[in-house]
Amino acid sequence: MIVKMMEVGYLATNCYLVVCPDTRQALVIDPGGDADVILAAVQEAGAKVQYIVDTHGHFDHILANAPVQKATGARIAIHPLEAPRLAGTSSGLSAWVPGPFPKSGADLLLNDDDTLQVGTLSLKVLHTPGHAPGHITMAGDGVAFVGDVLFRRGVGRWDLEGGDYEQLIRSIQDKLLPLGDDTLVYPGHGPATTIGEERRENPWLS
Repeated sequence: MIVKMMEVGYLATNCYLVVCPDTRQALVIDPGGDADVILAAVQEAGAKVQYIVDTHGHFDHILANAPVQKATGARIAIHPLEAPRLAGTSSGLSAWVPGPFPKSGADLLLNDDDTLQVGTLSLKVLHTPGHAPGHITMAGDGVAFVGDVLFRRGVGRWDLEGGDYEQLIRSIQDKLLPLGDDTLVYPGHGPATTIGEERRENPWLS
């Protein structure tokens, strides 16, 4: 697995280009802005983007969905509970964005325990609500793309629409910690970490 992280958009969101080294097929996770930066990384990697995966529908994770899809032909995938945010029929905190941005719809709905195959890579969908009702984590090959559920020494906000603190902590304890201490965690903001580090040192999990 080849992982390229880019910090994009108004809130410095971590967008990930994940490439299968055998086939160069790829997915983009959380294109939160700066489509030109994302597409330059795709071109540099010689990648063929099959999917755009949104861990949830907040604007800072979906802002570049439409231009990246237009340039690559990729399918946009998201949990059913978050799909209305893409169409603008449910709040995705878009009021925080200065000016309109192009909307996009969902081409593929991802549910808990689904598997997304990209070349020889296989990523499992984990439903991890708490920050947002339909938040998902993509996990496989010793890594987890956790969006805004877990951060290095922190956890995601639960005070936004659809957030729930107890649900957030339960998602981490029931879905993320069992992935194993060596699992590399790629969060939606900030530096990468591991499950083991957070199990030992994250004050929210003690």
